[in-house]
Amino acid sequence: MIYLDNAATTMHKPQEMIEAVVHAMGSLGNAGRGANTASLGAARIIYEARERLARLFGADEPKQIAFTLNSTESLNTAIRGLLGSGDHVITTMLEHNSVLRPLYDLQDAGTDVTFVKADEKGRIRYEDIEEAIRPKTKAIVTTHGSNLTGNMLDVGRIGKMAHDHGLLYIVDASQTAGVFPIDVKTMNIDVLCFTGHKGLLGPQGTGGLYVREGLTIHPLKSGGSGVQTYSHYHPTEMPTALEAGTLNGHGIAGLNAAVAYIERVGMDQIRETEQKWMWMFYEGVRNIPGVKVYGDFDVKERCPIVTLNIGDYDSGEVSDELLMTYDISTRAGGHCAPLMHEALGTAEQGSVRFSSLTLTQRRRSGLPSVRSKNSQKKNRKQEEKENEFIRLKEKTGTCRSGLRNRSSGSGSDGKPG
Repeated sequence: MIYLDNAATTMHKPQEMIEAVVHAMGSLGNAGRGANTASLGAARIIYEARERLARLFGADEPKQIAFTLNSTESLNTAIRGLLGSGDHVITTMLEHNSVLRPLYDLQDAGTDVTFVKADEKGRIRYEDIEEAIRPKTKAIVTTHGSNLTGNMLDVGRIGKMAHDHGLLYIVDASQTAGVFPIDVKTMNIDVLCFTGHKGLLGPQGTGGLYVREGLTIHPLKSGGSGVQTYSHYHPTEMPTALEAGTLNGHGIAGLNAAVAYIERVGMDQIRETEQKWMWMFYEGVRNIPGVKVYGDFDVKERCPIVTLNIGDYDSGEVSDELLMTYDISTRAGGHCAPLMHEALGTAEQGSVRFSSLTLTQRRRSGLPSVRSKNSQKKNRKQEEKENEFIRLKEKTGTCRSGLRNRSSGSGSDGKPG
């Protein structure tokens, strides 16, 4: 399989990350829950991971890194823990539902939300953010890079804007952490939310947030902490303040090894490799008749994502055809970015997202050999699958290419978000 869904999760991980998880599962205890060798070993690994991530993001202290399960939990923690009724917050149409849905909940409870519009290429005007600031504005929340178009925002510019107006700045770095340089101090980022299973090349079920020194976030969860047992309330000191219950020590051990891999190989090399394949793919498809590519490709620095549609064909049908006939894995549908689809005019059709090869994937598989294998005769099992798919297409009245366009009655209501 040619895996081009790395914006959802990187499937091909560094071998040392896998080995670290396996080793941890046979050796680590519960960090902070005892003074035995296994518990202390877990605590050391988790602290080492905090150190690496603090260094990666330019934080002053490891204690400013709190672990969560993913970016969604990190963003919910930050948004719900810092904003409330009567506050005003500014965000953009580029955002993922992990930002939008907590804001909609707060909006229902009395928080005022301004959504900065994007144009047909998914771009915003930075002036619109500044013009939206009011006396009751408390925070700006933006993505660093769109998971749909690959467009990036100048978070340093927005951070300075927030700092100059005395506002908090919360950044969703789901698509950029581990691939693009992030310095929370120079970029004036108050809270940085990240996941471990994408560009950081760690396991699923890992993530976290950086919190600026002196900033207090009301915790999303409270409970076991391993300290201050007789207090009625959860500890307020970071990082324990935002970490209730047993951490995913096995996953964090893998994340620690993955960040060590990034340090060793170099973030610049990783980014350059991913962007190289992204630009090669873009140049290969952009002039094909009927293909429409979304996003701003006039800017060199962008997430390694190419999103497109083929004529009026339903995006889910295109993605299925790529998988069943060519063994290419992509992502179709709404991508959990409804406002961005509205801006692009693709809310009904959806779109097909190709997110570029990772460096580990390139080294392991070797793209040319993968292509040559897929150009050879399929094995019997694959042929059976394709024949079954062809019969299904004949029953449902597909067009000659095997794809149904939307005017033929193929809906897109069932496409995944």
